[in-house]
Amino acid sequence: MKDYYAILGVSRDATEEDLKRAYRRLAMKYHPDRNPGDREAEEKFKEISEAYAVLSDPQKRAQYDRFGTTEGFSTDFDIGDIFSRVFGDFFGHEEDIFGDFFGHRRKQRESHIRKEDIRVHLTIDFMEACFGTKKKIRVRRSEICSHCGGTGAEIGGIATCPLCGGTGEVSYTAGFMSIRRTCQRCGGTGEIITKKCKECKGKGFIYTDGELSVHIPAGVNDGDVLRVRGKGNNGGDLYIHIGVKPHKLFKRDGKNIHIKIPISFVQAALGAEIEVPTIYGEEKLTIPPGTQNGETFVLRGRGINAGSVVGNEVVEVFVEVPRKLNKEQKRLLIEFANAGGNDVSKDFISRIKNLLS
Repeated sequence: MKDYYAILGVSRDATEEDLKRAYRRLAMKYHPDRNPGDREAEEKFKEISEAYAVLSDPQKRAQYDRFGTTEGFSTDFDIGDIFSRVFGDFFGHEEDIFGDFFGHRRKQRESHIRKEDIRVHLTIDFMEACFGTKKKIRVRRSEICSHCGGTGAEIGGIATCPLCGGTGEVSYTAGFMSIRRTCQRCGGTGEIITKKCKECKGKGFIYTDGELSVHIPAGVNDGDVLRVRGKGNNGGDLYIHIGVKPHKLFKRDGKNIHIKIPISFVQAALGAEIEVPTIYGEEKLTIPPGTQNGETFVLRGRGINAGSVVGNEVVEVFVEVPRKLNKEQKRLLIEFANAGGNDVSKDFISRIKNLLS
């Protein structure tokens, strides 16, 4: 492994300022502009840049000091970015210093019209979330002007920037170094508008209010965010934040549906076959004899069907005690209690109501 401290000529306890001073000194010595055609100087220049990239990063430096390697970290480094950080203080900006070094630039010329994302909120019903749906939403967004194609100018209304000559940059030299800055006249486009577009007034885009039809997939959950590509401002993306209304009967846990169903004391004791609501309609469920309050049963495949896994419906039963009993019902319950060997007191029925109501 390379000895980065030796390459920069600094001690292992060198500070950030020590690293910068060492890098500036060596960069001035080995920069290719000062050593044209010297491959050895070019390789040395790359080497000191690599060393500074590692030692100036606290995490990379800590691992390098401990293990002598930066394995696990990206080995890429941007020489243009290093120059901006190290030499930027000298020139008062962080433009593309030595921008064309080794045949690339750190910044590319961009259109003055930028893509922007839009975020909207959409609330849907519980069943719509389970099965998916299509919704129309109203969105105000900007679109590239169809009249000028986004140039912001009428036909023949664009000219080469007289300040930068169409390059989008102005440059000057300081010693042996070539320094570039974005042209302030044209903003880096290399062109200026001499006649603005009559539709967009030179902006290159127009605002529209309209409806978009969007597909909500089955299984979407409360808090999910859907992405619709290209439906934001000027070709950006539209992000839809989903809210799901609660259901009166059903609750959801992932792809499983939960529901609580009341059964009578007789059904719990003797067993029964009951109809249970599901998101697909009613299904038959067998209640075995002796079912206890709060027991759960699973209807397989009756949950949300989205993707490779289908959810289930989990049915929790609770024994519902009648609040009012007629004379015959009271008599039978007392006989039932007596048959079980229970000591029936006068307030037996009252205590049952207070306990289970």
